[in-house]
Formats: sequence, C-alpha cells, structure tokens
Amino acid sequence: MKQLVYFLLFILPLTSCAQQYRDGDIIFQSSPSRQSAAIEEATRSPYSHCGIIFYENNVAYVYEAVQPVGKRRLDEWIESGVNGDFIVKRLKDTLLLTESGRKALKSYAIKQFGKNYDGKFNWSDKEMYCSELVYKGYWNACQIKLANPKALREFNIDGPIVRKIMKERYGNDIPYDEPMISPDQLVNSNLLRTVN
Repeated sequence: MKQLVYFLLFILPLTSCAQQYRDGDIIFQSSPSRQSAAIEEATRSPYSHCGIIFYENNVAYVYEAVQPVGKRRLDEWIESGVNGDFIVKRLKDTLLLTESGRKALKSYAIKQFGKNYDGKFNWSDKEMYCSELVYKGYWNACQIKLANPKALREFNIDGPIVRKIMKERYGNDIPYDEPMISPDQLVNSNLLRTVN
C-alpha cells in the first residue's frame, strides 16, 4: 500500500511534469547571430530557429539542424536563445500525427544527424537548415504539409542585413528561384496551434 501511495504522490507528478510537451511538438526561438538577424529581417518575424521536441527516457530534447544536425536537451536549447524566449506549436488535429507517425518523424530526423548545416538554404537533402528539417520531417515521414515553400525572391530580401549576408554567401549568383521554407512560415501554419 505504501508503495502505491508513493507512486501516486511522487512518480505520477514527476512524469506529468517531465512530459510537459509531446513528441513531435515544434519549438521556435530567436538565435543571437548575424544569420538570425538576416532571417528575421527577411521574414519580418521574431523567430529565426526551430526544431522538433522528442523525449528520451523522460528527458526532452530538441532535434535541430545546426552544425551538424543533431539534438540538444530542451533546457540547453532554450537557454541558447535570445532572452530564453520561445514558443511551442502542435498540430491542431492531433489525430493527424499517429503514434506510428511520431516514430517515423523521429526516425527521419535521426537519419539526418551528422549532416552539415546548409547555410545557403538549398532545397536538396545533402545538407539541412532548421526549418527544412522540420518541414521535410513532417512531409516525408507523415505526409503532413505544414506550409508551402516559396522562392527566395518572395521574401523581404532588400533589407541591409539580408543583402550583406546574400552577398557573402552567394556572391553575384543569387538563387532567386530556389524554394525555401522559413521558421516564420511554420510558426504561422494554419495546421498548428500554440501550446506554450
């Protein structure tokens, strides 16, 4: 009987606390870097980085595309952002992401681990950037299209920070028609709702 009381009083609260989010939740933040400033200028958004939350032994991690693609503990990920601010989104229709879908999404993300970060935001799978990992994960693993990629030219690319970064990355060969997906497009997806 004492063991049952201990379980109910201590183990269950700890478990529910540890599982504040769900596997597959998408988390967004602003990163303190020049590139993030350019992304925020190009998208007119306060969010420049994102990843997918997954639990491992009741510990939350963010699977993300940085250099290289990998994972970080959720608390470390949050601390790395500007002022520790973040927002978490989840599918409005939770039935869209089945248990097998979550497993497929996690498996897809893990298969990308070790890839180089794609600083030129190419649409190929050879390298990955953050919102590309999230978008392609949901699409390839679950056939859920969170947003529509758009060409580079459709973003706000006339700002001074964006122009400087594009000149450094592309020189005079700017890929204006390259399809891209931004954190802003995902955070504003009609399929998602805010959970925190």
